Amino acid sequence: MNIDRRSAIAALATAGVLWGTTIPLSKVALGWLSPSWLTVARFGVAAIVLLLAARPRISTACTPGVLAWGAVGYVGSIMLQNAGIERTNISHAALLVGATPVLVAIIVAVWQRSVATPRAWIGYGVSLSGVGLVAGGSGGGTTMTGDGLILASLLFSAGFLAAQPGLLNGRDPVAVSAVQFIAASIAGTPVALIMDGMPSAPSNPGTLLAVGGLALGGTLLPFTLFAYGQARVSAEVAGAFINLEPLVGAAAGALLFGDPVGVPQAIGAAAILAGISLSSLRPRRHSPTSHARPMRILRTAIRPVGQPSWRRLPLAAIRWRPARWWEAVPESGCHPART
Repeated sequence: MNIDRRSAIAALATAGVLWGTTIPLSKVALGWLSPSWLTVARFGVAAIVLLLAARPRISTACTPGVLAWGAVGYVGSIMLQNAGIERTNISHAALLVGATPVLVAIIVAVWQRSVATPRAWIGYGVSLSGVGLVAGGSGGGTTMTGDGLILASLLFSAGFLAAQPGLLNGRDPVAVSAVQFIAASIAGTPVALIMDGMPSAPSNPGTLLAVGGLALGGTLLPFTLFAYGQARVSAEVAGAFINLEPLVGAAAGALLFGDPVGVPQAIGAAAILAGISLSSLRPRRHSPTSHARPMRILRTAIRPVGQPSWRRLPLAAIRWRPARWWEAVPESGCHPART
């Protein structure tokens, strides 16, 4: 694994861990803001910070595709996810989020005609089964509406993850993230005004801190790190690290909200990590000359007499002898006549 790929994997893993804090933080922040206003606040604050950091490179990232996917991908996925979190518990949300890598792989296979390796599909299955174990003790507080909204948000998110490598190609990931955050906050503002009107003042400092944590630790850092990593690996590999979110989210839910945790959850956590490892490993490359070894042995065994190419000789003119596989073979594959 080269240094560039290692840094990409480290960035993706860090982003997945940070995203794991977003579901419990959103649960707290929704005590003040509505799902739509929380989306606007989350991306608006992050956009301001990134604009200052990537200002010289913003112009190269301002393309219709980057803006459109920022508005559709972020607003669609996060607004629907926030609405679903209001109506279900953290464990169910984590279970559904764990299906994202599989959805990404399916979309990439259909849309880009790029099929993941069998080992990657095994990794997705192992990781998804681990998510099911982690979220197995879900308890009450779930609704079909809440789970359905989160599932709909995953379709937006998976489509966005599949399209993002093409948008990042040749562009600065920080600048792309900044432009997409701006597009998300601008597109989400009229939706929030129509649905919920103007937001009220924060009810307590805890909700305000939760919104700040979502904007910086749950949006600014992980999305930028994920964009950096996704620019260097395939969409399927990057999508595998989404499953760190339910792992960290379930742990936070157990500590902060009293969600049940036991042996199945511990086994599920190990399965998630094992599945991510399987699906993110680079496929083993076979040597381009390995298939030519049998032909090389055959050419060593068959020696032409007086002709540069034995294929043009009659069978009687070809002298046979045991193969000497250890001998060096010239590039042309032809041997001089021997007496």
